[in-house]
Amino acid sequence: MSTDRTILIIDDDIDLVEILRMTLENEGFRVIDAQSGQRGLDAARDQHPDLILLDVMMGAVDEGFQVAYVLRGDEATRDIPILMLTAVTDQTGFGFDPAKDQDFLPVDEFLEKPVSPRMLVDLVRKHLPAQA
Repeated sequence: MSTDRTILIIDDDIDLVEILRMTLENEGFRVIDAQSGQRGLDAARDQHPDLILLDVMMGAVDEGFQVAYVLRGDEATRDIPILMLTAVTDQTGFGFDPAKDQDFLPVDEFLEKPVSPRMLVDLVRKHLPAQA
C-alpha cells in the first residue's frame, strides 16, 4: 500500500519520532524528520513534503508556533498542511480552540499527545492534498 506521499515530522523527542515513523511507514508513507525548528524549515523548503507533523515545544516553548508562521509566510511552503502535535495543554494548562484561534494558530489541525496511531493516520489522510 505504497503512497509515495512524504510526511515531515518536526519534533525533538526522538522516541516519539520513531513511533510516528513506524506508524506512518506501515501505512505506506515516506517519513523524513528534523529535531529542531530550523532543521524542519530547511527540510520543508528542500524536500517539499506533502504534510508536516509539528511539535510546539522544542528548543523554545513556542518554537513550533514560530515555525508554523514562517511556513505559512513562505510561498514555497504555505500550502503544505500542518498538523500540530503537542503536549502543551497538558504541560502548561493553556489550551487552543482552532475554531476561535485560527488566526493565532496557523495550522490545519491541533492534536494533543498522545494521539492514537489510528487517529493519526486518519487525520494525515484527511489533510493530504489530492494526488494529481
